[in-house]
Amino acid sequence: MGIVYLAGHPFLYPLLRARLLPSLLLSVFVFTNLFLWTYIPQAAFLAIFHGRRLAWVNAAFLVLGEGAAITALLFEAFFVDETLVDVFDATLIHQGCRDLVATSRMLDPEADDPAKELGKPSTSAVYSPFSLRQIIEFIIFLPLNFIPVAGTPLFLVMTGNRAGPLHHWRYFKLLGFTKKERNAYISERKLQYTWFGISALILQLIPVFSMLFLLTTAAGSALWVARLEETKRLKDDLETGPRYEDDPR
Repeated sequence: MGIVYLAGHPFLYPLLRARLLPSLLLSVFVFTNLFLWTYIPQAAFLAIFHGRRLAWVNAAFLVLGEGAAITALLFEAFFVDETLVDVFDATLIHQGCRDLVATSRMLDPEADDPAKELGKPSTSAVYSPFSLRQIIEFIIFLPLNFIPVAGTPLFLVMTGNRAGPLHHWRYFKLLGFTKKERNAYISERKLQYTWFGISALILQLIPVFSMLFLLTTAAGSALWVARLEETKRLKDDLETGPRYEDDPR
């Protein structure tokens, strides 16, 4: 959904241009070296447990997972988090959630498009926080790929379950949620967040384009927020009901 949205809304393109070349170069460097130096040794090791044919496939997923972790760590740490916030906020503005974004940054209502409306953040603006725990769990879960057939899907589910809610970290901050409120909100939508995390992870496993898909995921995350906000407004309208006023006549 985020891929289609980003491709169809040119106002987001300027937010991407400065990041595309570094992301492509970084991804090519990381994945080329991993496949060059680690793919065959890992396939040989997996062949002991999986057999030759399945080992080649699972070793590819293992290397892709390692590459995704390394590139995400490097790129989110040094290049892309500010851009993710801008993509997320611009998408929210375009979807009618300007008031939500305005709680955290200056906006220019006279600008030509949502991306140009974005001013400096008035509070800390982080799309997804650096999570040492998530990185450690990712490394711990990688050996799940050693399990024949079921290992790779299990790895995706376990990591997706953790990663999914982090894509709404910015949303939780805009709402001013406490940790308790955030956990309760996530628990009510556990399956949706797990599925979103799995989808995002699969896209990030695609060599070279992994960081581009990280940006499209931010757009998809904002579209989901827009739907949640619309549902909340409709629910509030139903609970409030139409205002009653006495007829003065």
